[in-house]
Amino acid sequence: MNTTNTTPNIPIIFEDNHLLVIDKPAGLLSQEDYTGNPDVLNLCKQYIKEKYNKPGNVYLGLVHRLDRPVSGVMVLAKTSKAASRLSYQIRKRTISKTYWALVKGQSPVFGELVHFLDKDNKTNTVKAYNSPKGQAKESRLKFITIKTNDNFSVIEVDLITGRPHQIRVQFAKEGHPLWGDHKYGDPQSAKGKDIALRAVKLELEHPTTKELMSFKAPKPTCHPWNMFEY
Repeated sequence: MNTTNTTPNIPIIFEDNHLLVIDKPAGLLSQEDYTGNPDVLNLCKQYIKEKYNKPGNVYLGLVHRLDRPVSGVMVLAKTSKAASRLSYQIRKRTISKTYWALVKGQSPVFGELVHFLDKDNKTNTVKAYNSPKGQAKESRLKFITIKTNDNFSVIEVDLITGRPHQIRVQFAKEGHPLWGDHKYGDPQSAKGKDIALRAVKLELEHPTTKELMSFKAPKPTCHPWNMFEY
């Protein structure tokens, strides 16, 4: 995707008349907020407008989000019908999302985490509880450990539910905060610093052809991931 000097490049993984699948860069907002910083939705709208020479407003549906510090596979809908059908898949939990995370400590070989998460919208933070509490929502994920050393582990995570900050909060609750995540257990990290979390695969049913589609982003190899060899 061509951009100006003030906006980041957004690699395109797949595009047709219904879907736009991108590799979201870390540090980029999914949707515009009060900061006015560049965001995925507006940058991709501008890309479509320029590529296809579309007049007026461009439709692009944001059906899911990645946290600002998180990179990887993200799908947007190019029609309202596609947006509706993708949103339905998300509600029914038939879209499969796989992440890689670099966590502190030696994580178990595999496992399933179940917590109850409660988000404070005023502070944009989430708390995890081991049992039901108030309005907290049940949150589940499964994981396997891919690599480990004395200080860190690389884990592959399959989300069963999709809650705000879910992977970050659940692993912090288990004593394995993500590398670089100052908000949840890594206070030495600088605020705004990238965290070691990447969406590496997303599987869905195409909204019109009904074909099962799998989209992958390259596995992370830069710092701090490069302490391991895959």
